[in-house]
Amino acid sequence: MTRDRLPTTSAFWTLGLSLLSILLLLQLTAIPQRINFWLYDAMVTSHPGSAPGNVVIVAIDDASLDWLGRWPWPRSTHAELVRKLDDAGARTIIFDVLFPEPSTDDQELADAMAAHGNVVLPIHLSAPSQDQTISEYLPSPALSEAAAGLGHAHVELDADGLARGLYLYNGLGRQLWPSLAKAAYDTGRGQPSPPRNPGGGKPPPYVNVRADYVAVPLAGPAGTFAMYSYADVLLAPPSPQEFNGKTVFVGATAPGFGDVLPTPFSSMARPLSGVEFHANSFAALVNQTLIRPTSGLLAGILALAVIVLVASALPRMRPTQTLLLCSALAVSLLAFFAVMMMLMHRWIPIANALLVPVIAFPLWSARRLAMTNRFLNRQLDELGQGPQLTLRDISERHPPLFLDHLTALFMLDGWLLTENGEVIERHNLPSGYIPPRLPLNEWVHKDNLSWFRTDREDTVYIIGLKRPETLGGEAIQRYLRQLPLASGLAQDNDAGASTENITARIERVRQATERMNNLQKFILQSFEHMPDGIIVTDELGVIQFANGHIEEWFKEPLPSLTGLPLTRLLQGHDPRDNPPWQETVSETLTLAQSRTVDLRIHGKDFLIHLAPFKSSDTRHQGIIANISDITELREQQRQHREAIDFISHDVRSPLVSQLALIEHLKRNPSDIQSSQLEQLGRLARRSYQLAEEFVQLARAEQLTETRFYECEFLSIVENARDSVIEQAANKDIKLLLQGYEDLWLRGNAELLERVVINLLTNAVQYSEPGSTITIQVYQAGYQACLTVSDEGVGIAQEEIPHLFDRYRRQKSSEVSGNRGAGLGLSFVSVVVEKHRGHIEVESTLGEGSSFTIKLPIAAPIPN
Repeated sequence: MTRDRLPTTSAFWTLGLSLLSILLLLQLTAIPQRINFWLYDAMVTSHPGSAPGNVVIVAIDDASLDWLGRWPWPRSTHAELVRKLDDAGARTIIFDVLFPEPSTDDQELADAMAAHGNVVLPIHLSAPSQDQTISEYLPSPALSEAAAGLGHAHVELDADGLARGLYLYNGLGRQLWPSLAKAAYDTGRGQPSPPRNPGGGKPPPYVNVRADYVAVPLAGPAGTFAMYSYADVLLAPPSPQEFNGKTVFVGATAPGFGDVLPTPFSSMARPLSGVEFHANSFAALVNQTLIRPTSGLLAGILALAVIVLVASALPRMRPTQTLLLCSALAVSLLAFFAVMMMLMHRWIPIANALLVPVIAFPLWSARRLAMTNRFLNRQLDELGQGPQLTLRDISERHPPLFLDHLTALFMLDGWLLTENGEVIERHNLPSGYIPPRLPLNEWVHKDNLSWFRTDREDTVYIIGLKRPETLGGEAIQRYLRQLPLASGLAQDNDAGASTENITARIERVRQATERMNNLQKFILQSFEHMPDGIIVTDELGVIQFANGHIEEWFKEPLPSLTGLPLTRLLQGHDPRDNPPWQETVSETLTLAQSRTVDLRIHGKDFLIHLAPFKSSDTRHQGIIANISDITELREQQRQHREAIDFISHDVRSPLVSQLALIEHLKRNPSDIQSSQLEQLGRLARRSYQLAEEFVQLARAEQLTETRFYECEFLSIVENARDSVIEQAANKDIKLLLQGYEDLWLRGNAELLERVVINLLTNAVQYSEPGSTITIQVYQAGYQACLTVSDEGVGIAQEEIPHLFDRYRRQKSSEVSGNRGAGLGLSFVSVVVEKHRGHIEVESTLGEGSSFTIKLPIAAPIPN
């Protein structure tokens, strides 16, 4: 048992019975029911149903009463409305208007209803007086016979007085009438629903029987459905564009009728008329989105399951874990409630289950707080568990974990771990290689093996590593030697065991404060070591902090930056008027929106990202500006554009010429001359040469040191000479190689050979016949050097600085007819740079040129 866990022997029954008792007491109140209603209302109002465009309402509103006179209107008026809607093409007409008493013009209305064929009328169940039994009030016989369907118009009000649903069937004991929306839905499908038998032993005929309660997901507050004034529809010509093929509900919306219902959207502030509620019910039926409540049994089982889970888990968990568990349970229950309602259209009352974790957390926390002898330790634990970015001491790691971290970090050829002389982990490293008398907590390196021994109480651990026999392995050796292991790896005992004396508690407070100070230092040091420049301003855009990169890039001392408005700093180094820096910085603060802007400082390209921030107490705000050096990226974009230009011009040009020549030969196949074939060959060779140079340059740019290996430089030069010797012989040029010493270096032999071939090819190309090209291979300090000297035409001094620019040709080369793509020397420069070397050029017009390459020699890292 740790200090954060309480005894669990009786905790399950104590906590479980307590929760069950409180839950049973809450059933005597309206709290669970109100929570269920609130959850339903929140879900329905945040995800309202849809209002189909083919459902409209003809409203008996105040304007209609003013125009047509006091209610009730003659039924001939309603007959005229039915005829107007029939002429307009209305599919189904539903009256939410009662016609219980016979009238002299009933037959006119009945004839209009029969002519239309799909008119649904309401029935009403109520007692004529307080002392009498309930009765059914159907439309007059003539209207009942003409109606395509009858449905009850009753909407249920829940315990809190809001209308959320209705019963699909309602009536007296002898028969159950469908709801008005249900009758309209069935009639519209051509399947009128007759009254349903109550079943289950008929109740007396004076008993109100209801069945199939459903909740209606309202599409919105009053006015959501398309609504037309009764008088406007009656007095205007038929409007097929508004009613053709639509379901029309006719009912009262005027406040004087009293047919208003408070709903979850606005309660009584803006109640919903009864006809709009029935229109919502019909829309839900059409969309198959009516929500059916589940039985209370399922809700009870769910609450008991949560009680069992909480009572079992909380006594075994720490305070933070109990909060996470209770929060996760609450979120899971809410998610389950939302999924069931939105996807399955089931309303599961989860209030009781939801109250369990809500009550359990404070109840269990109160029991913990009652143990006063552990209260301070718990507070200190929470302080100690705050954000910590200080790096953990390597000496605190357990030896197996230490080895696991080493193997995850380095590419090792093998490793070994022993415990008291017994091998517990091994890979490609036998235990017989362990050196005798290893010192404690110190690395011992021998050849490509590294050994380490540490004591853990009565246990001795030995770790062995087999490093790769490369420069990377030697770098691993040097890195291991720098690891701070003097204090030895940490012991397994619980250094944080609880103590009750005040001195120990004060020490823990001091340690927690020290950790917070270390966190602040770590953040400041992290800002300094970030690869980007960082500027932090206050709410007025005045610089409060800047790291070293800002000082270096802007060439401004840090003390002068603090207190300087950011806009002045940016305007002073990169002035601009559209948009001005003041607008960019001020909008970042006032609109609280991030901005990303290009920046040009001292000939280099940067990207500045301005992000607003607010402190947790919202009293302070400002800007964090992150400045990134994108000079290299811009250069890559420039190279990309040059490559596109190169492909579109230099590569296409010989190909177009080839195609033109081939078409000419196809038209005159009998008149093919050798000069034409030679020209075609020259064009093909030029196309191949351009493509080869382009591919080689791309390979060079993608070269990394992972593709380096030990290679001998003199052999590389000899192979390159042999590749060019035939080309030189064709011009009677002599290649003289001077160098007899093997020079080993780490690099890519294939690309280095191509570098030498490019230099020799250029020398042959620009040398006069009968001349000599001298190739010297030698060592200068820690560098392997190659010098290629020719006796050719030379290079103008103004062209030497641009000699290695890609796609750039020398003027003298173009004049002399030696045309290239301008990629050969660029390839040479890239490969030499990738090998951490450099190239030098000396040339005199008319006397020749000399190219010298210097590359670092592979040398072992000293122990």
